[in-house]
Amino acid sequence: MHEPSGHRADPSPSRRGLVSVCIPTYNSAAFVAETVESVLTQDYPAVEVVISDHGSTDGTQELVERFTHDPRVRVVLGPPGGGAQANWNRATDQAVGEYVKLVCADDPLYPGCLTKQVEAMEANPGVALVASKRDIIDAAGSVVFRGRGLAGLEGRVPGAVAVRRAVLAGTNIFGEPSSVLMRTDALRESGPWSDALPYVIDVDMYVRVLRRGDLFGIAEPLATFRLSTSSWSLALSREQAAQSRAFHEVVRAAYPEVSQRDLRIGSLRAEANAWGRRLVYLLHRRRLATPAPSTGPVG
Repeated sequence: MHEPSGHRADPSPSRRGLVSVCIPTYNSAAFVAETVESVLTQDYPAVEVVISDHGSTDGTQELVERFTHDPRVRVVLGPPGGGAQANWNRATDQAVGEYVKLVCADDPLYPGCLTKQVEAMEANPGVALVASKRDIIDAAGSVVFRGRGLAGLEGRVPGAVAVRRAVLAGTNIFGEPSSVLMRTDALRESGPWSDALPYVIDVDMYVRVLRRGDLFGIAEPLATFRLSTSSWSLALSREQAAQSRAFHEVVRAAYPEVSQRDLRIGSLRAEANAWGRRLVYLLHRRRLATPAPSTGPVG
């Protein structure tokens, strides 16, 4: 059930307005430098960057260590094992800012992303999560699909309304983590990232955060999501649909606003969306091959 958060206690002066951008990495050498640069060149002045590496063996650690000449950057090294859940939690556990954004290592931000998302937070104290549209890109960074996400939700939307719309859509309308900014307190109160249903690890967290405040939707694409060749198997399409259906049942238990009819509609759409993604990956698979990692200078 939606629980309006109202006004929270002011954060300490050292945290106020600070955005913690948390970048989990694992064998991300091909793209991580581009993504880190896209964060460090944002026009928003109060940023810390936490890079959590999960035992990479492809030179990722060496690449990200080269960014530590910038005092805004910290690198945390962890052992392999535990998957995204372990690395995402390690990354966001290090956040000290008032706001937190998790950015996957291959999904660069567009200029102005942080400024526009923080402005929405500052203007709406009861908002717990800001999401923007995003562009879907290929391995070379070329746009495959523009302005995806939000299912028409713009401006301030009650959390329960946003969650119900996501169930009805049968997909993650809020976008991958690069599209989302959350209040750090709301993230902490919502518990850790969970991979009980790994293909919905991100939207599972958003739904929990939206119990603590509203959504603010920004129709402009402010971030990217990079398609991958690892994402287009038939087995994966079926598993994504199955996990979406199971997740909708979890959501209904927490949100009485979501009806059984909503679940039926959402499940049908989840199945259709899974097959649609499968078709997209098949049509564009040559554009999704990962290039060799960059070895040029950093910073």
